[in-house]
Amino acid sequence: MNRRATCAAVLIAATAFTLGCGDSGETPDLDSAPPLDTGAETEVSGPLDAADATPLADVDGGETGPKIGATTPFVSFEAEDGKVGGGAAIRRLTSAPTTPYSSPELEASGHAYVSLTAVGDYVEWTNDTGRALTAIDIRASIPDSPGGGGTSATLGLYVDGMLRQQVNLSSRQTWLYENDGNYNGNDQDPTHGSPRVFYDDVHLFIAGAPLGPSSRIRLQKDGSNVAAFYHVDVVDLETPKPATAKPTDGLSILDYGARANDPSFDSTKAIQACIDDAQKMKKSVFIPPGTFYLLTTSGLHAKGITLRGAGAWYSTIYRRVPLPNPSPLGALFELDSCHVSDLALDSNATSRATIDGAGGAMDTTGTGWTADGIWTQHTLSGFWASGISGLVENCRLLGIWADGCNLNNVSLTGTVGNDLTARNNFVRGTGDDAMAINSVDFNGTQHYTPMSHAVFENNTTIAAWGGKGLAIYGGSDHVVRYNYTSDTARYIGLGVGKFGVNGSELRSATVTDNVVVRCGGNAYSQGQPALHIGNGGDGKEVGSVAGAIIAHNLVRDALYDAVGFSTSTAIVFDGNTMTSPGRDGVVISPPFYPAPTGSATLTGNVVTGVAAGHLAFRNASSGYVVSGGGNSW
Repeated sequence: MNRRATCAAVLIAATAFTLGCGDSGETPDLDSAPPLDTGAETEVSGPLDAADATPLADVDGGETGPKIGATTPFVSFEAEDGKVGGGAAIRRLTSAPTTPYSSPELEASGHAYVSLTAVGDYVEWTNDTGRALTAIDIRASIPDSPGGGGTSATLGLYVDGMLRQQVNLSSRQTWLYENDGNYNGNDQDPTHGSPRVFYDDVHLFIAGAPLGPSSRIRLQKDGSNVAAFYHVDVVDLETPKPATAKPTDGLSILDYGARANDPSFDSTKAIQACIDDAQKMKKSVFIPPGTFYLLTTSGLHAKGITLRGAGAWYSTIYRRVPLPNPSPLGALFELDSCHVSDLALDSNATSRATIDGAGGAMDTTGTGWTADGIWTQHTLSGFWASGISGLVENCRLLGIWADGCNLNNVSLTGTVGNDLTARNNFVRGTGDDAMAINSVDFNGTQHYTPMSHAVFENNTTIAAWGGKGLAIYGGSDHVVRYNYTSDTARYIGLGVGKFGVNGSELRSATVTDNVVVRCGGNAYSQGQPALHIGNGGDGKEVGSVAGAIIAHNLVRDALYDAVGFSTSTAIVFDGNTMTSPGRDGVVISPPFYPAPTGSATLTGNVVTGVAAGHLAFRNASSGYVVSGGGNSW
């Protein structure tokens, strides 16, 4: 049994690549909202076979080169790499999409899943991590209701052939429809056809004894499991750390009247009162184990303090507003110069629209802020963050309706976005960019300082069903390195450019040692590349993209072209490897962009595995100057 490493460590040394695995996520039930966690256990790593990204042996630490992707406290087991039984079937994406619409294969990690449709169908994995595991996250899809709005069903979880528990699954926060003029919209009427947003995450502790080394864990459709199908994408296994106690300087929200695990009780005022006192007394805020519900649209506000939970498997803040929601929604937290750690954020939003309850999770600005060990699901955005010297690290962002982590210069009252960093984060299943550096020039009459020195480092992004995996939109001196991104459903995996007519121009960036796998997409029937450099598209063909260095990246199994250049200038493209593109290797002027202008120096790049009828290098523009040499195509 092979375990696909979709997310953890890739070591790059010349042409040698090694990949380890980690991955997690889970979605609370709308009414019970169980808590979540991030920890710091040792990940399982292994070398990457260039053909299938499967870890083949444990890493002994002797490899050289940078580690790619996030180090996580969990290990991912792809369904298609498990053992299937009964009539269970593996469904894979076998060719690039010919329409702009979605499919369960396209939105799955690894672009594959296992379908359980009859009693006795199962998928099973062996715990080859060498350690006991106590918790599981399941990313799966069950049917919508005939009239929309979702269904609920259970699925059996077995260990070594014995039923341990029934897992509650829901489709209430999935299934949007795109025909009848609803492309990329939020329509929830199944009669409109062309569905998208198939998967959701649910997490739970495994009942009974831990899953021991070499034990088998199985998901099986039994007679009591009434959903017509269960599409299982991936499971994440771990042993969460125990819940942490209240710090000595902490004020507990329980002492201010917050009530745990009561979906009908609004804890907003109690939590805000605790925050207010902490600010006055220069103490921290402690969110103990339990799920605390916000039944209002206003959110929580803090400045200059520390807020911490007992761990994201234990402490949850959950927004549960009546739907449809007619009022604007602030973020769950609106923070200025705060430190937040070790908790989960969630909501009952059913699309990215305000009327469907979508508001941000954490909007932040100020100086020296941090977010560490936050697990976020079902909110409009995970992080919408501006300011100076901020840091997002060790976070999980799953099933976010729009952007996972957006570092910018506009959040809250911010007008700058300098020296912001996001590192060691895991992002899966976003409805817009998984991670973006988003420098805004102006909104109306408001102008902003272009962003400077934003850093994306050692992050993993997987299966963005809308938007890019990683994106740079304007500014200068940005660094994007050692990241792993895979399986975009519609758009570019890694983009280097600017955004819209009001986005800042891109003056300089360094993009090195990233791995881009099975990316690109056919949104708007455009056949977009896995890695894109330049203007056009999001940039509306206005402004400058210049001074970017793109070096030593691996782009593998692109759905269409591996790399596309549009209008840009003074680009250095050096030592990159492109393998097995679905169409061409490197293209100057991708098909859906106007013929670009500008210049690039291309040296020492390698393209392999180009199919018959396609080209390793194609310059479709007479106005773009290409220089350099030593390329293998």
